[in-house]
Amino acid sequence: MLTPTRVRFDALAVDQPMPLLERRRLIGEKAMISHITLFKGCVVPLHRHENEQFSILISGALRFTFTEPGQPAGPGMQPMTLRAGEVLHLPGNLPHAAEALEDTIVLDVFSPPSATTGIDRR
Repeated sequence: MLTPTRVRFDALAVDQPMPLLERRRLIGEKAMISHITLFKGCVVPLHRHENEQFSILISGALRFTFTEPGQPAGPGMQPMTLRAGEVLHLPGNLPHAAEALEDTIVLDVFSPPSATTGIDRR
């Protein structure tokens, strides 16, 4: 029988896959949502993953880059800063990195779900 599931983010287990970052995840059959707190100065290194990703900024500011430092950015690949209320779509396998310019809360939606993402594979 199919039934809905209701949870509170603050009731989910917290993991810390890297310094200055706390994550709570709810993993479904075809998608996964991560509630992530990045503290100011947190740097998520350049990585990629097969999952399609939507990053929804709840609060704070998160600067995304899409190329190695010092490498030229092609059209549409310039660094961008997301702020509360904005959403960034990242197609699967697109290299990306992020830096928290202030304490930031983001909801990341991944499809398909996976036990690990790019930040777990450092």
